[in-house]
Amino acid sequence: MRLRLRLKKLKANKMWRACKLAFSIMVILLFILASWSISYFITPYLINWAGWSVTDYWAFVLVCIVALLLLGAVIGILFPLARNKHLAFYQSIVDAVKQISRGDFDVKIKPHEDFEDEYGALVESINHMAGELGQMERMRQEFISNVSHEIQSPLTSIRGFARVLQNEELTEDERQHYLYIIEMETMRLSKLSDNLLKLTSLESDHHPMEPVLFRLDSQIRKLILVSEPQWSAKELDIDLNLAKVSIKADEEMLSQVWVNLIHNAIKFTPDNGSIRIDMKKSDAYVEVVVQDSGIGIKADQLPHVFERFFKADVSRNRTQGGNGLGLSIVQKIVQLHKGTIAVVSTRGVGSTFTVKLPLCMVDEGVPVVRNSPPK
Repeated sequence: MRLRLRLKKLKANKMWRACKLAFSIMVILLFILASWSISYFITPYLINWAGWSVTDYWAFVLVCIVALLLLGAVIGILFPLARNKHLAFYQSIVDAVKQISRGDFDVKIKPHEDFEDEYGALVESINHMAGELGQMERMRQEFISNVSHEIQSPLTSIRGFARVLQNEELTEDERQHYLYIIEMETMRLSKLSDNLLKLTSLESDHHPMEPVLFRLDSQIRKLILVSEPQWSAKELDIDLNLAKVSIKADEEMLSQVWVNLIHNAIKFTPDNGSIRIDMKKSDAYVEVVVQDSGIGIKADQLPHVFERFFKADVSRNRTQGGNGLGLSIVQKIVQLHKGTIAVVSTRGVGSTFTVKLPLCMVDEGVPVVRNSPPK
């Protein structure tokens, strides 16, 4: 419906511009006709007043000269008005660009129908650029605010407990307890720094990719075994249904994807819960589904789960050292492999993360094997 209305609007604008052009041509022709007519009637009086004796040819030439002079006078009067209008609109574009260069992205140039053909695309591009830069600036400020908050919280804890440790009346158990908290907070800071560096590296244009051929099912089984102390301590039921799949991709980077998804599933699944991992292969893609019976995510929070520093359960994440960067890293790695990731969740029931990856990563120097895009 919107596309149809937009097409109708574009068609109406084209018809309106065509009508304006036809009207402008008619006005110009009328000015020429009026100048010629006035010249035709006043030229004989000028010849008689000057006392000239001219032939019909020279009389015709004089009529043309007077008509051109009259037309030039009219143009000399109207052209500055049109030029000032043109310069005013041009200056509004220059002012908008200067405003953007100063870091003020709250810019909106109003399109002018008289200059739609000449500046329409430029105005639309500047407005779009200002909107994108404004969004990036808001994201940058939010990012700085989140980083500052994440850093300030453990620093405050470390400073507070360091002061408490100065109390000589503390028992050895209390002292060890506070030292343990300080150690956990420093580890949290270290993990935050590591994740920030990792995310920055992934978002750079020159992040190294080392695609190799390896067994994806073996990689996931190995990571499940490595995390056995965590899921066995909570007596979780782990169900694996993995097809034998060989994939050409960056093995280390994909390992980070499965580690984050598996650890999140373990972290947010209560004792005696279950985690199921399915993997199936199509002609050109492999699909990995990580499903848990955990606490789930609220519907209004689902669109934000892959945003940096987003935490669906702030208190639970904080007690377990989360900083809200894990899923952002996962999404970026999947995107670098030309894949997709999606999540479906119900609060109190569980969450399901679905990752689709091409069996052969599309990259320079890597052959492309693709029959159809991921659905």
